[in-house]
Amino acid sequence: MAGHITFTMIKPDATGAGNTGAIIKMIEDAGFQIVAMKMTRMTPEVAGKFYEIHKERPFYEDLKKYMSSGSIVPMILKKDNAVEDFRKLIGATNPKEAAEGTIRALFAESIEANAIHGSDSDENAQIESNFFFSVPERYA
Repeated sequence: MAGHITFTMIKPDATGAGNTGAIIKMIEDAGFQIVAMKMTRMTPEVAGKFYEIHKERPFYEDLKKYMSSGSIVPMILKKDNAVEDFRKLIGATNPKEAAEGTIRALFAESIEANAIHGSDSDENAQIESNFFFSVPERYA
């Protein structure tokens, strides 16, 4: 069922600012069904594993520190055309470039503290979902 799920994670800046509920409401109002959700906190080691693709990038250590600085809310979302539609809902990584009314335009503090993560492909949605959840076969 490629194209029917995506992964997201509300980041520490947004949970710390009390924006979790408002972000979840926007997600549901956009027609996404929440298949799995939890609140947790990553250690720097777990954050390092999740963002291992960026290991050689200069921002990697700061990213691990930031992502382990507070609570996160990882979720698996279901909807037709999930990845593409969700990327539109969250807006550009840089909130100054995010379209009006998107999650990042409304809640992001900066390009680094940008409120929410969204998978960039069907393949990564599956990988990222499996990192935090046991994904039932019917959603794979």
